[in-house]
Amino acid sequence: MSEDNYSLSSRVFHTIRENILSGKYATDEELKEKSIGEELGVSRTPVREALRQLELEGLVTIIPNKGAYVVGISQKDIRDIYEIRSRLEGLCARWACDNITKDQLDELEENIYLSDFHSSKGNSEQVVELDNKFHEILYDASGSKELRHILRDFHHYVQRVRKVTLAVQERAVNSNEEHRKIVEALKQHDGARAEELADAHMRNTINNMDHYGWDNLLKQ
Repeated sequence: MSEDNYSLSSRVFHTIRENILSGKYATDEELKEKSIGEELGVSRTPVREALRQLELEGLVTIIPNKGAYVVGISQKDIRDIYEIRSRLEGLCARWACDNITKDQLDELEENIYLSDFHSSKGNSEQVVELDNKFHEILYDASGSKELRHILRDFHHYVQRVRKVTLAVQERAVNSNEEHRKIVEALKQHDGARAEELADAHMRNTINNMDHYGWDNLLKQ
């Protein structure tokens, strides 16, 4: 496959995946190659390739002689992702203690300051973006491209839930305070403490989702 074709297929794949994860395509909705191709301005071939790849990720099911349908993300999927993330985010924070740079620590502290500001103003979109950035910095600071890749995918998979929960000011404030404690552990190069706090951060998110109500989360 040429580089241009690979780039096209990759773009189509990521666009369809984004539309599934954001809720633009609903669970059980049929994904028609022709319609999607026309929407994206591409032929049916890269759409077909993208749907096959999405089937491997479990986001789409392809029924022979019928079509491709959205599987989406279920309550169990979300809970499983956060359970797995709780372990891996803890490992990430522990490793970051040995690898994080002063510039990265400065970025994290600035991130917390900005999150406090936007949370106080009720700017939920900025809070979500800053949350994304916080975790991206932490993933980079781990020094492991394999761990970074896995965590980025998991973080992206639960974007709809994160947008809903972080729109609740109380959770946004508490989440940022949890970030602050993780950064303090990183500054002290206390790997065990950083791991414990990052794990707890994920578990607090699960508890918050239980409190908010799964029906509310999944219908957004």
